[in-house]
Amino acid sequence: MRVLIIGGTGLISTAITRELVAAGHSVVCFTRGESDADVPDSVEFVHGDRNDRDRLRELQALDADCVIDMVCFTPEQAEEAVSAFEGAIEQYVFCSTVDVYHRPPERNPVTENAAREPAVSEYGARKAAAEDVLLEAHGEAFESTVIRPWSTYGEGGPVLHTLGTGTYYIDRIRKGKPIVVHGDGSSLWGPCHREDVARAFVNAVGNPAAYGEAYHVTSEEVISWNQYHRRVARALDAPDPELVHVPTEQLVAAVPDRTGMLEDHFRYSTVFDNAKARRDLDFEYTIPFEEGVRRTVEWLEANGKIEPWDSEDDDALIAAWREASAGFEAAAGRE
Repeated sequence: MRVLIIGGTGLISTAITRELVAAGHSVVCFTRGESDADVPDSVEFVHGDRNDRDRLRELQALDADCVIDMVCFTPEQAEEAVSAFEGAIEQYVFCSTVDVYHRPPERNPVTENAAREPAVSEYGARKAAAEDVLLEAHGEAFESTVIRPWSTYGEGGPVLHTLGTGTYYIDRIRKGKPIVVHGDGSSLWGPCHREDVARAFVNAVGNPAAYGEAYHVTSEEVISWNQYHRRVARALDAPDPELVHVPTEQLVAAVPDRTGMLEDHFRYSTVFDNAKARRDLDFEYTIPFEEGVRRTVEWLEANGKIEPWDSEDDDALIAAWREASAGFEAAAGRE
């Protein structure tokens, strides 16, 4: 098939582009032309802004059979996509997110019909509304497929941690520096390497079983945050890390500019059921977390993107918490 990817140079979309070519598809990427991507020479590129209504309509001339939209974030963008491609393509594959679900979930594992309201974030609410637009168009404008990744990582991206995406975390792990962990470290998290996620997207293309459906494409190695940090250390042949546990509420109050992801996501234990994707998209989790971390860090190192361990004030944060908790323990012991 001829596949048009709207946004083809991101973390997931670069892997999708490669996998599409490997599967024998003809691929065109529509991007702003601001980022380079290591993709096969056969990939065509056209440039423009997806928010330019006229430019979006001009993409019909590419005669694509399927559109994979990686950069639709609002219902308004979804409506413009329906208008631009209605009757011109066979299938529209939308990259959504598990952020559409309410947190904490009513039960684990979360299935595709779990509650989405109230939204965990404005980002999740907008993605959910975009899903609704595209699924409502299913069967009339084109066949719609929705894919909901979770925490996707890999070469070209960071290794997440309690305080966000800063790569100084890797240097702290390597040097055996204490690591800030939210709560008691028992909440669950599940990273999935981008190549495993990408193959599910590719297997959705032209797949009648996927028409009109939504799918989780997430990790099947769900681990606690304590385990997460220890596995990162093992992957890097680093010492077993000293984990400093700080209550989530205290972290959010102390460093609100660094805890947006923690407040909306990391603190919740979630497990997503991939059974539907395994059934219809042949989804497989093939890259163990430690292997994926090694590959990701090798890429970061080769590209000079690892920040020094002391580029953020984690040590000051840890010292402040230790002093405060010691004071609490002393006060409690006197009563």
